[in-house]
Amino acid sequence: MKFVLKWIVNGAIVVCLLMYYAHARFWEAAIAATLLTIIAYFIGDQFILRRMNNAAATAADAVLAIVYLWIASYVRDWNLDAGEILWIALILGIAEWLMHRYLFGVDFEVQETT
Repeated sequence: MKFVLKWIVNGAIVVCLLMYYAHARFWEAAIAATLLTIIAYFIGDQFILRRMNNAAATAADAVLAIVYLWIASYVRDWNLDAGEILWIALILGIAEWLMHRYLFGVDFEVQETT
């Protein structure tokens, strides 16, 4: 269920912004968003979030989005500049942090043991 919610939220953000900034067709943007979500889910949520905290997972997801979108822009010959890629990654990062924090119940604070 967490993956589906991540896919819907990330997909809505990435598809809309790729169609706006890069003038990508819907299906191109949807496929790019789906691949980004799959990669981010396994690296950010299943690997980093389980071993670290929400801030580290969110930062990793944002960096991953920057790298992925830069590569996708180059491969698909989309006209995305660095500012547009950073803007998309920033919005994704905020959405990820909010999902982890409020929907998935991942606590940002490190708990002390006595």
